[in-house]
Amino acid sequence: MNIDDCKLIKFKEFADPHGNLVAIEGVKDVPFNIKRLFYIYDILSDVVRGKHANRKSEFILICLNGSCKVDLFDGINTKTIKLECNTEGLYIPKMVWKDMYAFSRDCVLLCLSNEYYDADEYIRDKEEYIKEVS
Repeated sequence: MNIDDCKLIKFKEFADPHGNLVAIEGVKDVPFNIKRLFYIYDILSDVVRGKHANRKSEFILICLNGSCKVDLFDGINTKTIKLECNTEGLYIPKMVWKDMYAFSRDCVLLCLSNEYYDADEYIRDKEEYIKEVS
């Protein structure tokens, strides 16, 4: 995969006098069946999360509250995306390196994945990652 496959997906928002709702369905609204979701919060502003690529997992990152930045790297090209809208998600295909940082104090970052957690499919060494994608 390459950096051009990473894209922001706008989700439908339903608003009425009672409040707002965003519904996300696997395969319909995101390009995969959702097998896992997790979220991170209370992250110190100087912490970098992620720092890995995945051999099988694809992700959608949604900033439910606050903001953060995501650096993406495909072995050659880089791209930085700022997440700050809870009605859009950043699609990250497999084999793209990701670093999340510059978290606002109130940031809640939701992650949707097409795979169950498997530590063996994570590449946590950037040099090893560059060798694999070369």
